[in-house]
Amino acid sequence: MMRYTLLILSLFLFACNTQPKQEPTVAKPAEKMQMYQPSEMALLMEEMYQANMKVKNQIKAGELPKSFPEKFKNIHKAVLTDPSDRTASFESFSKNYLDNLASVYTAANATAAKTRFNNTVNACVACHQTTCTGPIPRIKKLLIR
Repeated sequence: MMRYTLLILSLFLFACNTQPKQEPTVAKPAEKMQMYQPSEMALLMEEMYQANMKVKNQIKAGELPKSFPEKFKNIHKAVLTDPSDRTASFESFSKNYLDNLASVYTAANATAAKTRFNNTVNACVACHQTTCTGPIPRIKKLLIR
């Protein structure tokens, strides 16, 4: 009888110590990953950076850049990442940038081109100090020292 009592007690304790069976959880649909889509302005500015890096290297090599990149005039109409950033100040900075850039292409010698090019880069920095400050360190790498 004692055996049966121990057996029943053991089964009872064993049954109390087992974890209750959990219902399987339904997986939530995974959130879709969204790739960053750069704005027209971001793409244009990347193109400007690449082109200006080439101009920097030309000037450092004593060469004068050949032709003004007309595509850069799209700065006045390219869609911005944040459309509210297109202010009178932005338009003024954009015009200043284009005027400075145009002067690089009319420089009489590499020394004048260097000065004008650095003025162009500083125009970029000045604009970016008011809005979208992130690229400033990269822009400053364009300066010819």
